[in-house]
Amino acid sequence: MSDPLVRLYPAAYRAAYGQEIVDVHREMTADLPRTARLRADADLVAHALRVRLGLDSASPAGRFFALAAPFALAADAVVSGLHLTRWYAELVVSPAPVRVQLSTMEGPWALSLLFSLLVCLGAVIALTGRWVPGVGVAVCGLLGRAVLWTVAVPVPGEGAFAPVAAALLTTAVVPACPADRRGDRGLSAAAGVMAGVAWFPLVVVHTGAFGVTTDYGAWPMLVLAFTGAAVALRSRSSGLREFGAMAAASPPLVAYAYTKVWADPLPTLGVLLLLPVTAVGTAACQAVRRRRRLGV
Repeated sequence: MSDPLVRLYPAAYRAAYGQEIVDVHREMTADLPRTARLRADADLVAHALRVRLGLDSASPAGRFFALAAPFALAADAVVSGLHLTRWYAELVVSPAPVRVQLSTMEGPWALSLLFSLLVCLGAVIALTGRWVPGVGVAVCGLLGRAVLWTVAVPVPGEGAFAPVAAALLTTAVVPACPADRRGDRGLSAAAGVMAGVAWFPLVVVHTGAFGVTTDYGAWPMLVLAFTGAAVALRSRSSGLREFGAMAAASPPLVAYAYTKVWADPLPTLGVLLLLPVTAVGTAACQAVRRRRRLGV
């Protein structure tokens, strides 16, 4: 059974490792029941396709998506969390009884809240150590949101294209993470901190405790940009891969900013410039650090 599956690998990879893969796969599946054997075959097919597409952990693309995936998940959790907390704040301040508000809630709005809750729960589960089930829950929420916003816009006045595109891009980035690089503790912790810092101050602002009424969607993107700088400085790299990963993770935050300014492109362009400006600043810091280390 495994010989035809091994043919899914590229010819060069198959010539170098094909026989070893066949032997290991046969040994692992020899005494397994049919269901477990099918699961092992599916894992082998998935790995073969990753190698063919250049998304295995040894490839540059695989390492890139391993870095981008937790931050993409965290970015969508930020947007979903803001959606939920905004609804909760409106629920609390409204003079109507909570029971009445819940009973009169429109279907698309209720589904939008449900899908946002799934994204948040999935992100928490994935970033706290159970990557596969967490990503499964989050992807269900993302795909549900994309379908919902395609059929009906839950929030009047907000366009559907930006949220749908952001959800689909995140759905493409997160599963592309190689299997043996999922749930990296350091990256998951950094992504979790980024999500908390991006979400909590806006919740405080929305309570009316401060005079600020809007940040034009810039604060979450600013937090993501500084997170990319911190990761790059910690790894002592040029920052190119780190900021590329942050750019891949940013579509939910860009869509959030775009809807916050009522589809006005100019403030959104300013938000988009935060990543490259921070990347240039990080590269300059790295250059100064290298010069000092060399004693120039």
